[in-house]
Amino acid sequence: MIGNSWDEHLKIIWRSQGFKNFYHIIENEYNTKTIYPPKDHIFEALKLTPYENVKVVIIGQDPYHGEGEAHGLSFSVQDGIKIPPSLQNIYKELYDDLKIPIPTTGDLTSWAKQGVLMLNAVLTVVKDTPASHRNLGWELLTDYIIKVLNQKDTPVVFILWGNFAKEKAKYITNPHHYIITSPHPSPFSARSGFFGSKPFSKTNAFLIKNHLEPIDWQIK
Repeated sequence: MIGNSWDEHLKIIWRSQGFKNFYHIIENEYNTKTIYPPKDHIFEALKLTPYENVKVVIIGQDPYHGEGEAHGLSFSVQDGIKIPPSLQNIYKELYDDLKIPIPTTGDLTSWAKQGVLMLNAVLTVVKDTPASHRNLGWELLTDYIIKVLNQKDTPVVFILWGNFAKEKAKYITNPHHYIITSPHPSPFSARSGFFGSKPFSKTNAFLIKNHLEPIDWQIK
């Protein structure tokens, strides 16, 4: 499914009849509706960030539902697409936290290649219909991914923005991992504690403390 080490860690899922039945439903959705992201980008987060490379996890809800936006990474949009409000607020916090200039692109691929797994809890969505694939079955897979990451020997930073992401904290029980929580960066909640939360500097301080390479958060 993925083509890297995730396949070994998720083989129990890939081989299960339940997942095969579920994925048949997803394929039918692609055959009959406009679904985002493009089918070959559903697992882009896992493809760009193999299991052994994961140092940071940023959990989103479901993909952007506008045309050309989603490409398989939470909060990220393809280059050339208008930067969504939540990502604009992430960039504002990035500037306030680390004085990194606000990027002109919303493509976060450079983070993924450094070990930031940008995982949506739900991996697909119907065009112009947010949360349309919620409770369809993706959560069983993504919860399992978090459980597998919880077993990693090397420390991982889990960044949980908003109540939806915070629900995943119950799967993160290994004491050598680090959980950062705050309100969601959306315009509705960013001023309730997301701004000023300094997740980027906190993440790098933790990685350095644990003798891991910090993330270069500047968008390349």
